[in-house]
Amino acid sequence: MSETGEMPLLSEAEDRARHAAKMAKKKAARDKIMAGKSAEKGLVIVHTGAGKGKSSSGFGMILRCIAHGMPCAVVQFIKGAWDTGERRLIEGNFRDLCQFHAMGEGFTWETQDKTRDIAAARAGWEKAKELIRDPAIRFVLLDEINIALRYDYLDLDEVLTFLREEKPPLTHVCLTGRNAREALIEAADLVTEMTLVKHPFRSGIKGQAGVEF
Repeated sequence: MSETGEMPLLSEAEDRARHAAKMAKKKAARDKIMAGKSAEKGLVIVHTGAGKGKSSSGFGMILRCIAHGMPCAVVQFIKGAWDTGERRLIEGNFRDLCQFHAMGEGFTWETQDKTRDIAAARAGWEKAKELIRDPAIRFVLLDEINIALRYDYLDLDEVLTFLREEKPPLTHVCLTGRNAREALIEAADLVTEMTLVKHPFRSGIKGQAGVEF
C-alpha cells in the first residue's frame, strides 16, 4: 500500500499471476471437498415455490437422463390435458428411453369435480409407484404432484412411506408444484424454491408457447 493509503496498480502480468494463484487455492479446496464425496444415492428432489420453472427444471433433468441413455419416466398429475412442447418432444422422439403418462385433466378450477380429481390423482400415484419400483428406470418426474398433496387428493404419509421404504436405492424421484408440504421438504435430499419476482401474466399476457408450455 502506498503512503496515501491507496493500493498500487498491478501490471497485467501481476494481475494474471494473482488471479491464477487465487484460482489454484480455490481448486485445491474444492478438490479436497470432492475427494470425500464418493457415495451414490437416488435422490428425492422437490421443486416448489410461486415462481416459474418448477416443471421446466424437472424436464431439464429428464432430458439429461435421455442424453445419458438412462431410462426415465414422467407422470403428470395436473397438466395431462395440455398439449405441451415437452410431451411432443418426448413422445415423438424418445419413447424408447422415457415413458410419458399424462394422468391429470387440468387444474382443479377447470374440472370443478373433486371426486374426478381425486380419482385422477390416485391413478397417477398408482402409475408412479409402478414406475418407481422398476429398477431399470433411473429417474421419475412426478409433475405437479405437490398440488394433489396440497388438496389432500393423495395421502402425504403414504407417499413419504413409499419413497422411504420402496424406492430403489439409486432411483431419483422429482416432485414438482407449488406449496410443497413441510414433511416432504424435510424428507427430501434436494429442495429448490422458485421465487416469483415478476411474471407477464400479471400484466395481462397469456402463457406463451415455448416458454410456458
